[in-house]
Amino acid sequence: MSQNEALLTLEGWFTVHDFRKINWEKWNAASAEERQAALDDLFTLMKGWEGNEAANEGSSAVYSILGHKADLVFMYLRPTLQELDEIKTAFNKSRFAAFTTTDYSYVSVVELSNYVNNPGEDPKANPHVRDRLYPVLPKWEHICFYPMNKKRDLQDNWYMLTMDERRQMMASHGMIGRKYAGKIKQIIGGSVGFDDWEWGVTLFAHDPLEFKHIIYEMRFDEVSARFGEFGNFLVGNHLDQEKLQNLFTV
Repeated sequence: MSQNEALLTLEGWFTVHDFRKINWEKWNAASAEERQAALDDLFTLMKGWEGNEAANEGSSAVYSILGHKADLVFMYLRPTLQELDEIKTAFNKSRFAAFTTTDYSYVSVVELSNYVNNPGEDPKANPHVRDRLYPVLPKWEHICFYPMNKKRDLQDNWYMLTMDERRQMMASHGMIGRKYAGKIKQIIGGSVGFDDWEWGVTLFAHDPLEFKHIIYEMRFDEVSARFGEFGNFLVGNHLDQEKLQNLFTV
């Protein structure tokens, strides 16, 4: 077995989570015409994103974020980093962006590990694999995002385990996830070399308690209990154009 077999991950679309805070004082001080013009700019951008999704050239979603860490998150998936940069630039040039600040963002690429690959097969020829690498964001009612690492501490060093040891533990880990099929959709972003953590995990659910259930249950699994390190969790609610209009109505 090749020493570098662990590197044979499958990559799909690049993704950015753009977390924004709203300057509510500035928003409230603006005229009704200025506020509506800003929203119209945002809705024009969103219409363009919907066109990308319809053409299978990426996917986008907008969610509110609870707590103090952010007010909104714009999640984008695109085939190239250049396209993500174009989205960022177009957004920042909009009148809506003038009412926002960015305290946090996350860059990664949709990833599937090789722990479940079948040697000799072209995994990207499998429609199920392609759907996971090039997903349409589900726009379910709630989102949960968090970054994570695998430990590299003395005896608990994930990267010193053999491929077979990692594969066996990940199989057990995956069995927990399968229990939540239909309740949670998950997108894993590989971020080694792209951001400060090794992975960014995005979960979608209609019932937010499912986030608590699956993450808590996985804490008892050896992969998380021994090797998991987690960053901040951000959770929120889906926003379509109507909900955004209502949110920003003074």
